[in-house]
Amino acid sequence: MATIAGPPTAYVGITDWDWFSQLREAAQIDEVNFWQPSPHAFRALSPGEPFLFKLHSPWNRIVGVGFFARYVALPVSIAWEAFGPKNGAPSIFEMRRRVEKYRKVASLTEDYEVGCILLEQPTFFGEADWIEAPDWKMNIQSGRRYRLDDEPGRSLWDQIRPLVAGPALKAGVVSVAEPIAPRYGPPMFKFPRLGQGSFQAAIIDAYARRCAITSERVLPVLEAAHIRPYAEGGEHRIDNGLLLRRDLHTLFDRGYLTVTPAMDVVVSKRLKSEFHNGEEYLEMTGHKLLVPAQPADRPNPKFLDWHNQHRFVA
Repeated sequence: MATIAGPPTAYVGITDWDWFSQLREAAQIDEVNFWQPSPHAFRALSPGEPFLFKLHSPWNRIVGVGFFARYVALPVSIAWEAFGPKNGAPSIFEMRRRVEKYRKVASLTEDYEVGCILLEQPTFFGEADWIEAPDWKMNIQSGRRYRLDDEPGRSLWDQIRPLVAGPALKAGVVSVAEPIAPRYGPPMFKFPRLGQGSFQAAIIDAYARRCAITSERVLPVLEAAHIRPYAEGGEHRIDNGLLLRRDLHTLFDRGYLTVTPAMDVVVSKRLKSEFHNGEEYLEMTGHKLLVPAQPADRPNPKFLDWHNQHRFVA
């Protein structure tokens, strides 16, 4: 994974006790959703950079860290489907209650949107390791950004680094690497490995909430599909994913439908011979895949070739 260029930064975001306490009790979670009650685009970090968790008063301490992957706005129901308790709440009902407390409106039916700051490889500190945020102003409402190549951010990171640099770092779980030179120079960060929930949310965002084959926009029937399955050596990478209507996802996973490295849709004629039906799907053969706007998010031809060779039933 490529190292992020530019001056390294960290962001200290304010959260509440309920979110923190729910997540720190979870065993070995690989991702969390740091949600906003209403979507407000988050541009303070580059992918891989650290997002620090700071508790509200009366604690007023930094209590953990995760590594930023992507910002996505999602309906609250979809955010729950993607992350479940990794939203920092034990149920969708409790999550909605907390969101609506900040939104100052209650709704039993509205599937309102929340902002989702997708954070990977979180670490929650023991109370003895809680850290005071340097130069913190009490009128800060949501958070503050620190450059890590200058003070006070450099000293802050020096306190954080040992707390994430144990066995997890040695195992390659944490996305931070030591600087080459000077020894105590600014850290370098790599694009973090996505968890399953972050993969789902990122695919929805990358494909602008449209099925890659039909352009369907009804979000509850769209699913993030792995091109090379996770259980067979695939990764939770955006370029290893497609956003597909649920029935097409099933056909893709079972090999009755594939996409060539040239982004052409191909449907197997065995649909008709085996099920005596399928004309609607067979008509999709030759359609061009609708690809994400960002080139880095588009399907990797080597993963599509794997699907053609190892999954498609011609």
